[in-house]
Amino acid sequence: MHTNKAEKTVVIPLLVLCTILAGMLSPMQSAVNGQVGKLMKDGNASAVVSFGSGLVVMAIIILARHSTRSQFASIPKKIKSHKIPWWNWLAGCCGAMVVFSEGASASVLGVATFQTTLISGMVISGLICDRLGIGVAVKQPLSFARILGAILAIAATILVVLPNWSAPKVIALAILPFLAGLLAGWQPAGNSAVAEETGSMLVSITWNFIIGFCVLGLALVVRLMMGQLTFIFPDHWWMFLGGPLGLLSIALMALLVRGLGLLLLGLASTAGQLIGSLLIDWLLPQFGTQIYFVTILGALVALIGAGIAMIPSAKKDVDIETLAGRK
Repeated sequence: MHTNKAEKTVVIPLLVLCTILAGMLSPMQSAVNGQVGKLMKDGNASAVVSFGSGLVVMAIIILARHSTRSQFASIPKKIKSHKIPWWNWLAGCCGAMVVFSEGASASVLGVATFQTTLISGMVISGLICDRLGIGVAVKQPLSFARILGAILAIAATILVVLPNWSAPKVIALAILPFLAGLLAGWQPAGNSAVAEETGSMLVSITWNFIIGFCVLGLALVVRLMMGQLTFIFPDHWWMFLGGPLGLLSIALMALLVRGLGLLLLGLASTAGQLIGSLLIDWLLPQFGTQIYFVTILGALVALIGAGIAMIPSAKKDVDIETLAGRK
């Protein structure tokens, strides 16, 4: 018994540290995609490059095993069967919006401001999805703590954009990651439903990349045909790491959640995202932008807001017990 407690005392903090480091992959992805967008002068083109590189990696993984090839081949029949709502198959559109916003705004806003506004949108989206029962077994009521978390998320967004309040263009760009965060709330629910339907999370992730790539690619082709776009193709190898970095983050989180649980994983990964963002803007100014005191304060408020919003309500606990009793 004492040995188990001692192991937990060592293992849990180690897993938390690993999750914080894994969370830093997200701002690294934003920084890479932001630079690609800056080079190509187009967020749409940057997002296609990111999704394309990720899709190549997933295609290799899927094609390497007979089981995943069969599961992926069953998708058309699964879609026609209508066993899960059709919108679950389009969850990749949310990821497309996130990656598009990275290419369009991360290099201008700075990685810290981008990640803070993205997380703030996700906090609010998470509360709405929980309240409506999207992706969860039991609906979460809007408790005082959860509403406070949403208010803090909005406050965090206002804080990080304050230094650019006199620049309407920058403020407009800040809306992109916030909207992307709002949309991202139902993406895990869609991906989870597809994974359950196909029997493989790898297949679900691959399908997610295919949808995002097709949506962004189609938009890019239409714009090229209309003569609305000219861009420079990335000429540095690291500019193709946006997709693989996202995949690595997803894989690590899937492994770490088993030892930490969703709440602790969410808090640690959010901390990693915000810490990593600030470090990139500070240590690699060519990838980010100047850090202001309100940027750090906003990131801290976003972390507190996310932590408060993740607290389960007492009513949910009661509902779960009631449901368990009925079964």
